[in-house]
Amino acid sequence: MAKYIVKRALIGVVTLFALATITFFMMHIIPGSPFAGETSRLPASVRETLIESYGLDQPLTTQFATYLKNVLHGDFGTSLNRRGRDVVDIILTGLPATASLGIVAFCIALSVGVFLGTAAAFSKQKWVSGAVAFLSTIGVSVPSFLLALLMMLVFGVLLGWLPIVGLSSWQHYIMPSIALALSPIAMITRLVRTSLMEVMRQDYMVLARSKGTSELKVIIRHALKNALVPVITYAGPLIATLLTGSFVVETLFSVPGIGAEFVNSVSNRDYTLIMALTIFYGSFIIIANIVTDLITAAMDPRIRLK
Repeated sequence: MAKYIVKRALIGVVTLFALATITFFMMHIIPGSPFAGETSRLPASVRETLIESYGLDQPLTTQFATYLKNVLHGDFGTSLNRRGRDVVDIILTGLPATASLGIVAFCIALSVGVFLGTAAAFSKQKWVSGAVAFLSTIGVSVPSFLLALLMMLVFGVLLGWLPIVGLSSWQHYIMPSIALALSPIAMITRLVRTSLMEVMRQDYMVLARSKGTSELKVIIRHALKNALVPVITYAGPLIATLLTGSFVVETLFSVPGIGAEFVNSVSNRDYTLIMALTIFYGSFIIIANIVTDLITAAMDPRIRLK
């Protein structure tokens, strides 16, 4: 187990380095400058001083080497757009809102998806399976931002039931969390339904029923435990994605999270903030995948980590 974790960690470090390298050089190749919006107001001498002070006049390889050296010492730099503010402080400021919204959306997706998948697998009513299949198709087909816009228009503007800006009360969580959870609900529902239908045909399930075990206990103790293995595999990257923010949804609902910060950093060519958010997001995905593999192996002894 320890050997596996070390191996995956080393692969994760290499992957993170490749991600940082590609992001660094790509964002410098794209036309534009962090100070492009100030060209009409700042004298040329001031712009040159700013570029020199941030080291942007040096060769890209030199800039990259300097950046990596600073990162290894825990220094991710200061924001180029909001000068004087450390990018780590910016991320930590927006992380609580993004994380809380992501946790709510993840809980909704997991609970609703497992319930619908279980209902579709065991219900003897055809309309139940048809309704769940229809909802799953809608969840996969409708983008989260489109659902968010529709809910904002109906429940926020026309009916006035829910607030559409900010994240200051529990009512503010309803629409953005549902928008984020719709597609995961559809995926989890399909995974649970397919896995349960396969698990229920296994010999150990027939044996458990033959011993007189109630149907509810058979489902909870035996069926769901094995059927949730694919769900856990999917849930790892999902929670990493939700906890690190949905750029479009956060922007639509004016959520002060890191998703909106990513959008603004790209628009403003804020190189240091882009790099810090990319490394943060990549690290979270790698850690989530490792933890997911460990949980999956613990749930199903037939899975061996090598």
